[in-house]
Amino acid sequence: VRGSGVNQTKAAVYIYDGYIPFSTVLGKFLTCALAIGSGQSLGPEDPSLQFGAGIASALGRRLHLSREKVRLIAPVGAAAGLAAAFNAPISATLFVIEEVIGNWSAAVLGAIILAAVSSVMVLRLFLTEQPFFSVPPFHLIHPIELLSYAPLGVLGGVASLAFINVVVYLRVGSKAMPQWTHYIQPAAAGLMVGIIGIWMPQVMGAGYDIVDQALHDQFTWKLLALLAVFKILATSISFSSGTPGGMFAPTLFIGAMLGGAVGGVEHIFFPHLGGTVGGFALVGMGVLFAGFLRVPMTSVFMVLELSGNYSIILPVLI
Repeated sequence: VRGSGVNQTKAAVYIYDGYIPFSTVLGKFLTCALAIGSGQSLGPEDPSLQFGAGIASALGRRLHLSREKVRLIAPVGAAAGLAAAFNAPISATLFVIEEVIGNWSAAVLGAIILAAVSSVMVLRLFLTEQPFFSVPPFHLIHPIELLSYAPLGVLGGVASLAFINVVVYLRVGSKAMPQWTHYIQPAAAGLMVGIIGIWMPQVMGAGYDIVDQALHDQFTWKLLALLAVFKILATSISFSSGTPGGMFAPTLFIGAMLGGAVGGVEHIFFPHLGGTVGGFALVGMGVLFAGFLRVPMTSVFMVLELSGNYSIILPVLI
């Protein structure tokens, strides 16, 4: 049950013929609730992918499907779990194809789409049909404004690289420590994140409420930049310790803070720039999602589904 669950799901599909013990689903559910609920800097989306894959794997075995069909049904369940967590069926479908399966397999594409859409329909029966975030109106006044998003893309790439390097460095260091320490590393990480949270409480937990505030331009660019840096640090500490939880939410958080900071600085030097700081924050979410998770197609549709705004596609592509 360690980590995000994405790599474990890929291993189940490619190495273990789709076999995921149902005890993993139960354990992941409990430990993720404890970790994220207590303030660890992680999110629920990636674990939800593993929940879905585990339930599908158990169902396939219960129905006595062949090994090949059990292997194929795990990504179908993964798409259902991720779609419900994100309220975004298209993004979930694309992510599972891009990252979990790795190719456009006609054998499972229809089933993945059906599972993702069905999952979101059930979610919306109980919750809401509204987009994940309340996003202010976004309009492009002149095509030249698109160029203002290019620096955000470059900085997003640099931030993604820095984020990856910090995570890898800390993860390698934590795994090299004595075996007995692995049982207390999540607690130690929680203590460190809590200390950071004394000064920067916004970085604790998934942070969706803070992202929503950034989208509505409620922070200065300096605070946004600080939140991006400290979120990278807090998330790297949480994830490298083996704490169960996902990287989707922190990646969106960091991207929103970075995008808002870039937008704030550009508006200082170019006060007549048409795009809002909130618009830059929204684009930044897609930028870092594409850079850190290496799923550019998913990132475009993810921002579209989360915001419900079609005009955001061009800046995200830039």
